[in-house]
Amino acid sequence: MNNLCADIGYKSVNHYGEQLCGDHVDVVEQDENSTVIVLADGLGSGVKASILSTLTSKIISTMMAEGLTLEDCVETIAATLPICSVRGVAYSTFTIIHLLNNETAEVMQYDNPLLILLRDGENYDYPKTELNIGGKKIYRSSIKLHENDIFIAMSDGCPHAGIGMAYNFGWSREDIVDFMATVSVAGYTAKTLSTILVDECFKLYGEKPGDDATACVVRIRKREPMNLLFGPPSNRDDCDRMMSLFFSKEGKHIVCGGTTSSIAAKYLHKPLKARLNFESSKVDKKQQKRPLKPSLNFESSDIPPTAELEGVDLVTEGVITINRVVQYAKDYLADNESYEQWSMKRDGASLIARLLFEEATDINFFVGRAVNPAHQNPDLPINFNIKMNLVEELSACLKQMGKRIKVSYF
Repeated sequence: MNNLCADIGYKSVNHYGEQLCGDHVDVVEQDENSTVIVLADGLGSGVKASILSTLTSKIISTMMAEGLTLEDCVETIAATLPICSVRGVAYSTFTIIHLLNNETAEVMQYDNPLLILLRDGENYDYPKTELNIGGKKIYRSSIKLHENDIFIAMSDGCPHAGIGMAYNFGWSREDIVDFMATVSVAGYTAKTLSTILVDECFKLYGEKPGDDATACVVRIRKREPMNLLFGPPSNRDDCDRMMSLFFSKEGKHIVCGGTTSSIAAKYLHKPLKARLNFESSKVDKKQQKRPLKPSLNFESSDIPPTAELEGVDLVTEGVITINRVVQYAKDYLADNESYEQWSMKRDGASLIARLLFEEATDINFFVGRAVNPAHQNPDLPINFNIKMNLVEELSACLKQMGKRIKVSYF
């Protein structure tokens, strides 16, 4: 078993004037290291296309995750899809990426633009075998996964972008390969890469898409553990145990909350000291103290400033900062419109967002159940339940991003 995992992200824009998208992406985890990803494109656009693509992706992903063959899936689709009363056919194209043990990708393609595979920043011409299943010409490929491989599946709305406007015959697959090869080397997440591609299609359509356009990106990467400490334990006697478990974990360490960071500094035998000399954080060699160093550089007026503590990768305020991270996480899973904010800023919420969304694959939450007296003021919108809800909401969002999450309460 290798140490690889899949970062999966997708983005769609609707046909201009339509409320529903005729493309649909479905992701089903077969087990801890195997995943089925299906991008389906229903005939036409609007409600009918949405029904066709949703049924197709759901049927294929569910059946394949249960171990059924592609032949069974195609037969089931043919017998299930409602026939269009106008065209007299039930038609939906699809692209399937079946990741097996994060070692191999089984790719099956029917009438969608051919899947793009970028390897080492360049287009990789993978082998394809032509099959005939139920009268449908389907291409099948088996590809051994390499770290940093990027798979790009798309509906025909992507290469059709710009027809009669920026391009006479649309944005060709070769043009898309060159465009994505250029941006792929920057290390963006799968979600960001899919957003970049679809946003470019939207621009080429003159912001009035003539078809639904969807891109689904799968990025193969190594696992990266991350640890986040939020709040002191309900029992003071558990402080050392909580800190011991937190700092023993592999990966980067994030500490959120003023009291929590004070406990962390005390555990590290570096007493918490407010320093007015913000340019120096050198260790006092006589007493081996590493004081917490406030950074009074306000990057965001509504997010409290960060601090520094040697041995900890990031120290931030608690509830207000995490609440903003949750907002960013929800947007990331939707339209990813806040990306330009948190990807560039240096405030605590943006820094946490980059660490959790872009770097981490396995995240351990260490959550203290202590009640902060400062939060018991009825005039404040913060209470214990809100703090716990933030952890639950953030964990749920990160799971939807494909992260492995473990939450430990103290």
